[in-house]
Amino acid sequence: MVGREFLKVLEETSFPITDLIPVASERSSGSEIYFNGNPILVKNIQYLFENLPDIAFFSAGSSVSLEFGRKLADLGVLVIDNSSAWRMDTEVPLIVPEVNIESGFGKKLIANPNCSTIQLVTAVYPLHQAFGLRRLLISTYQAVSGTGQKALAQLKAEKSGNFPEDGPYAYPIEGNVIPQCDIFLENGYTREEMKLVNESRKIMELPNLSVSATAVRVPVVTGHSESVYCEFESPINETEVRKVLSEAPGVVLQDEPQFQQYPMPINAIGKNEVFVGRIRRDLNYPNGLHLWIVADNLRKGAAGNAVQIALNLAF
Repeated sequence: MVGREFLKVLEETSFPITDLIPVASERSSGSEIYFNGNPILVKNIQYLFENLPDIAFFSAGSSVSLEFGRKLADLGVLVIDNSSAWRMDTEVPLIVPEVNIESGFGKKLIANPNCSTIQLVTAVYPLHQAFGLRRLLISTYQAVSGTGQKALAQLKAEKSGNFPEDGPYAYPIEGNVIPQCDIFLENGYTREEMKLVNESRKIMELPNLSVSATAVRVPVVTGHSESVYCEFESPINETEVRKVLSEAPGVVLQDEPQFQQYPMPINAIGKNEVFVGRIRRDLNYPNGLHLWIVADNLRKGAAGNAVQIALNLAF
């Protein structure tokens, strides 16, 4: 799904492409995809090494990225990897362009963060710069497209009254909320929740930031939402927060609750921005702030962020 989104983003941004080389497994090699209306043959990985591109976008899982990513980078290719393979490697930059694009200067292997992390740090980093971030408590409401094609098929089947035996979820997702994204770890948190913790610390260069998360799957096709509590070093007010967010790169402020104007995933589909609203100071703590953050998990949360990185580093 992310691979197809890459093609959409590349078409829409008029990315300066001379040759596009789609690469897949031997099983898919020789098939065709369409780019800008033209058919292109899918190649195998060997062809890629024999015809080195300037840029390689990886979105084929961690095992493929670990096997081939650094090899290509060592040959001079700018590799931008969408898997979790390199994200916490101390030598590999983990980049959200609005936050830390400078960490990628001079590097050939770049990690693209987790979808939930991207929208989180895009919104909260400018607030950290203004007020000094001390703590984050995050609850996510994540779309089934974040799991992949089988999850979409399960949701579609359930809407038709069927529950597939080979679906990725152990329980029905239609009309339900599942408080589990990815597998559980020994500390009781899921791997998705720990990605939010560890990746946000790395991107914002706040290794001691207090972060906790609860990641939840909801029956939405596309678009992740997050309820985020931020705690700062000093008291804040909503007017200052709105000013900071209205000027923040990549952020769209939608915060007029009196007119029922607030971010929703249905309105974020196909958009490259992160949408923020429901801005409220905490009722009991003057340094606390509540936000509602929404983004297209396939676009800004994956392909769009990766293409943004390439445009900033390669041209």
